[in-house]
Amino acid sequence: MSEIQRWTVNEPYLDISGTLLEGPFHDVANNEFRFVDIWDHKLYRLDLAKGPNSLKVVETDASVGWVLPGNSFKLQFAETTWTFSVTANIAESNQLIVGAKFGFARLDQTTGTLSYINNQKLWGEDGGKAERMRFNDGAIDSHGRFWAGAMNDPKIKKPEAEGVLFRLDPDQSVQHMLAPVTIPNGIGWNLTNDVMYLTDSPTGKIFAFDFDASTGAISNRRVHFDIGNALEPDGFAIDVEGCIWSAVYGGGKVLRISPAGKIIGQIDLPTRNVTCPAFVGTELFITTAKDDRDDDQLPHSVRYGGRVFRVDVGVCGVPKNEFRFQ
Repeated sequence: MSEIQRWTVNEPYLDISGTLLEGPFHDVANNEFRFVDIWDHKLYRLDLAKGPNSLKVVETDASVGWVLPGNSFKLQFAETTWTFSVTANIAESNQLIVGAKFGFARLDQTTGTLSYINNQKLWGEDGGKAERMRFNDGAIDSHGRFWAGAMNDPKIKKPEAEGVLFRLDPDQSVQHMLAPVTIPNGIGWNLTNDVMYLTDSPTGKIFAFDFDASTGAISNRRVHFDIGNALEPDGFAIDVEGCIWSAVYGGGKVLRISPAGKIIGQIDLPTRNVTCPAFVGTELFITTAKDDRDDDQLPHSVRYGGRVFRVDVGVCGVPKNEFRFQ
C-alpha cells in the first residue's frame, strides 16, 4: 500500500468569524475569490492581488449556497408550470446567478438583494416544501447545464431524505434529476466527461453515475468512495489528474481521492468542520464552519472554526464551466 501524501495547515488565511462558510470559487477573469456564509446570509469577495485587507462583505436577503461561475447576465423571466423562460440580454457586471434559500436567483453584489427565478414551481403542488428546503451546492457541466442540490433547511427541519437534485438547462427548462437525497453536496465530472460524481453527506458516500454529456442524462448509480465512519464528506474540487479533493465535515481534513476511489492524500486543518475546497492555481482555498466543542487532536478547533485556509498542493484544478443561455 502506497503512503498517503500529507499537508498540514496551522493558521487561517482569512481570520474572520464565520458560521457556515461555503461555496468557494475563483473568478479567474477578475482575479477574485468569492465565498458565502449560508447561515449568516453573507457574500464575501476578495481581490487576490491585494490580499486579506481587500475582503468585502455583502449582507444577502436570505441564505446563498453558491454563485454562478463566469459572466453575469441581465435576465427577463416568463413563467410556465415547470419551465424557467430566461432571455439573456446585455451583461450586467453587478449581477450574479446564485442558488439561494428558495432556488435559482439573481443576486445584486452591492445591495445583496435576491430576485428569484420561478421559485414557487420547484416543488410542484407541495406548497409547504419551499419553506422547509434550501439550495445547498451546485456545479456546471461541459454543456453549460446548471446542476443544483436542495436539502431541508436545518433552521426549520432536521435534514432527511427529502432533497432533490435539479438541472437548469440552457433552453431554460428545469429537470428533476434525482430524488430522494439527504444533503446533496459536491458535484463534478471525471476527466473523460462520462462519469458524474455527487456527494450525499450523511451517507458518508460520494456516488458515481454514468453521464451522457450530449443529453445530460445520468444512470447506473454506484458508490465511488465511502468514508466508512461517522464523518461526512462535504463539498469537493477536482484536479487536472482526475482526483477529488473532498472536505470532511467533522474530521478536520480534506482528502485527496484517486479516480479509483482510494485515498492518496490528506490535508490536516486545525479545526473540525471543513466544508469545501476550491483551486486558486496550485493552492486550495478551504472554507470551514463554526465549531462548538474542543478536540484534543485539534487544539484550535473552536477558535478557528468559520475561517478560510489555504495550502499549496502542487497541482491545479480543472477549469470551471460557464452557464450558457440559448
